[in-house]
Parts: sequence; C-alpha cells; structure tokens
Amino acid sequence: MNPFPSTSISIMNSPYFITALCTPLTDAEDLHQQGLEFHIQDQLNHGIDGLLVGGTMGAMQLLKESTYDELVSQSVEANAGRAEILIGVGDTSFVRTRDKLKRVDHLRIDGIVILAPFCVKFKQPELIYYYQTLADVSQKPVYLYDLPQMTGTKLEPATVLELAKHPNIAGIKCSDHLATARPLIDHSAKDFRVILAQPLLMDLLLRSGIHQHLDGIYGLVPHWIGRLKAAAQAGDWEAVVAIQKDVTAILDALIAFPAPLFATAAELLRQRGIPGNCAPAPNRRLTSSQIESLLAIPIVRKALQEPFSKP
Repeated sequence: MNPFPSTSISIMNSPYFITALCTPLTDAEDLHQQGLEFHIQDQLNHGIDGLLVGGTMGAMQLLKESTYDELVSQSVEANAGRAEILIGVGDTSFVRTRDKLKRVDHLRIDGIVILAPFCVKFKQPELIYYYQTLADVSQKPVYLYDLPQMTGTKLEPATVLELAKHPNIAGIKCSDHLATARPLIDHSAKDFRVILAQPLLMDLLLRSGIHQHLDGIYGLVPHWIGRLKAAAQAGDWEAVVAIQKDVTAILDALIAFPAPLFATAAELLRQRGIPGNCAPAPNRRLTSSQIESLLAIPIVRKALQEPFSKP
C-alpha cells in the first residue's frame, strides 16, 4: 500500500525531511496546545516535508494516555494536510501497540511508526510475526522503527527485507549505524522507503542520492534544515556543507552539555518562542545558571538568531 500514489516519485528522488516533533506540555503534563501549534507551524514555515508525532523525541512512552490522544488529534488538526504526518504507536507488547494503533487509525494520517517492543526482548521470528500481524490489522501504512539504542532489540536486515514483502509495510526509519541500513538501501523494493536518521552525514548522503531523512534536531533548527534542503535542490553543495557543519556543531554542543537532552531541547524551543515543556518528569528543567551557560555557546546563539515568528 503506497501512501503517496501520486507523489512517490518526487519523494524518492528529491531531498525530503521529516521532523520528529517534541511534545510541549503544561506544568501538569497535559498537552500545551499553543506550544504544539507553534511548534508545527515553525516546521511548516521552513519547508519541512513531514512530521513524526509521538516518536521518541516526542517522549510518547512518558505521556499520559489522555495527553497522547490529544497530541495526535491536535497535530492532525494543526497540520491540516499540509505535510506528511506519521504517528508513533510502538509499545511494550503486541496488544498494547495494537490498541494504540486502533486509537489513531481513523485519523487523517499517512502512516504509523512502530518501535520494536522494549523491556521484554523478542527474537527475529517473533518480530516478524509482531509486525506482520500489526500490518494486517492497520488501516494505515506501517513503518518499522529500528532504534536498538533504546529498545535493546535490533531489526536485522534479513528481518526487514522479509517484512518489506508485506503489502502494508511501507518503509523503515533507521536510527542505527549507517552500515546496518546499507543492505536495505541496496536490496529493498523500490516502493519500500528507507528513511535515515543520520543528522551528522546529511551532506554526504544527499550528494550520494539518499534523500529521505528524519530526526529530532530538525525541530530545533528548522530554518537551517529548510536552507539545507533548498541548497541541495539547487546543487549548491558548498552551502549544504556549511549548513551541515552548523548542524553538527549544535548536536555536539547539546550532547556535551551537562543536562538531559530533553531538558535542553525544551529550553531551546522556549528560546525560539515556543511555549511549553517537552521534558516530562523525571526530567527537570534547566536552572537559571544552566540556561545562562547554554545561551553562551556560540553555535546556540547562532541558532537562535532567527526565533519563530508567532502567527
């Protein structure tokens, strides 16, 4: 089942960027509706092609069920069909994932994204059964999500290639080492999407003709990603490399910063003018001294020179 029957060729053959959205929350950890609307608008304003809602960057597994339901429905409404929208439903078991899937199946979405089950580790034949059975019941195209750093379970290339034969499994988001995605890029069917999370290698991958990319850093610097996309489309590889250097620098700065990534991302969104807190408990907000230190980093200051323009 191809979710893009009329545009699949352009998606496969031109730069295409999907943002893994954060989930802005109130102090009570309900959905911050204005924060979500501003966050989505910020992405659309800068030419982001798709949105992943309720992924790991969105802390889906840490949200209240009511907050998750509102997040999905409000994201669909705020997007209003302007960008591709994918919804994360992966949970710890088949029944939990199936139930979450059924709660979003009726919405105007383009696909669902399913992590391998976490907590309990399953073998590859069990994972094949897991995904095939979920794809059988889903009314929307299914995307695999390979993130062994979190789940502790690797979706082996042979498993993915077997699953790619299912008519309702449309692709995979690969967040593991690039080498593990290479067999999928080389051998999967032409209509099976291999979407990479390799924000440190976008310049090289785009130059090599690998166009589909998804990451959470896009949500913090959509203006840079929009320019990178435009430069790649124009064949201005010098500009692509320059923007890639900035993306790499801010990623390095965030990883090295002595605070949880969720909390640091939440503060950067607030500095962009997007209200809410995308760092659910037990994450804690940055202290005033930590904020001062964060804003003193040159690449952070550069990223914040263009805050989100509120509608």
